Amino acid sequence: MTKRWPPVLLIAGFLASCCLSGFADGVTLKTSSIFSGKDTAGDIYINLLKTWQEATGNIVLDTSSTSDEGWKTGVLHDFAAGNEADVLFFYAKTGDSALILSRVIPIREINQAYPGLDLPENSAIAENDGVVYAIPVRPFWEALFCNADLFEAHQIELPTTWEKLETAIQRFNKLGITPIAVSSSDMPHYLAEFCILSAGSPEDHRSRPGRGERVPESWVEGMRLIRRLSELNAFPSNVNATTNDVVSQMFLDKRAAMHIDGSWFANGIPPENMDTTVVIPFPSYSEKSDPSVVIGGISMGFYLSRAAWEDTNKRDAAVSLLAFLSKGENAMALGGFTFGGRLRDSYDHIINRATALNPPIQDDMDLLSRSQWFTSVPGIADGTVNPVFLWEELMAMGPFRSQ
Repeated sequence: MTKRWPPVLLIAGFLASCCLSGFADGVTLKTSSIFSGKDTAGDIYINLLKTWQEATGNIVLDTSSTSDEGWKTGVLHDFAAGNEADVLFFYAKTGDSALILSRVIPIREINQAYPGLDLPENSAIAENDGVVYAIPVRPFWEALFCNADLFEAHQIELPTTWEKLETAIQRFNKLGITPIAVSSSDMPHYLAEFCILSAGSPEDHRSRPGRGERVPESWVEGMRLIRRLSELNAFPSNVNATTNDVVSQMFLDKRAAMHIDGSWFANGIPPENMDTTVVIPFPSYSEKSDPSVVIGGISMGFYLSRAAWEDTNKRDAAVSLLAFLSKGENAMALGGFTFGGRLRDSYDHIINRATALNPPIQDDMDLLSRSQWFTSVPGIADGTVNPVFLWEELMAMGPFRSQ
């Protein structure tokens, strides 16, 4: 049974405290988020929307979907076409969020107009202009997921070193089990990010060279590691044509030993798999690499669209819904990690020993550069794309937002 959180009490207090209790009912708002599919917060989100509708008399039209490039592109297209959601859960402080900033309202401006709200302004997700536009709800981390029961059944050591990773790949291949379930067609960035982090220092991974500058050598070496893994037959045979949803299911079905993904995937692990699944850092290839550095940060938050803000019929209702979803117990329910068992223990071990959280390289790239990088990964894997030339081409574009 889906757990019911106590949002009615929260919304009653909210309406009373910020003087919005008089807004008219019957307003229709559009929302969009990633609280859908295998994300276990999906049911919580649906219940929260339902409760808010019942308490206010308003209507919510929600188009939430699984977090992938298709959903992200759809959100950006909606903004470009003037069809954006009134309240949106989306990426923050990234190349994607930079594209919507003129169409969303700064949190400070909302607080000034509604001083009773006291919406949180987290400087960690301030954009390049120094302004905070989103209310962060969900942190994130990325790691190597392992079906520990497969490793144990076949007496294969978990890949805590690069040597053990290559041994595991070879052993699982002989057993007819796909070693690493990845897709280079729609979600190649997890693999690319981890290979770069594995090939060099955390400082190299955090660098953001300017237009025309050379990237750290570890960025080139990281791309070469993708080729090395491909030559070891580490990936599904159709890695360039399959999708992340398909390979994720391969891992869940025990047809693959490992999978590279993030906290959103962990939240969707079935309860029966939580004691047979563990997460570990992607193993280090270079002596300069630090396995205690985790790729992660604050990835997403709630936004209020400028269109809703400037619509006198919608504004109060939209602000009400924004605050309802992004404060107190409701925010904790949407942003918390819901997995347990051995999976949670292994996650706690990673986080407790983490010395730093490195933001993904791709989050700081503009859309065109990032797309070119991603679409080059299959060529990197099969040897038809030279990583040196790839990075030269990308840096000539000036890919990073801060440059």
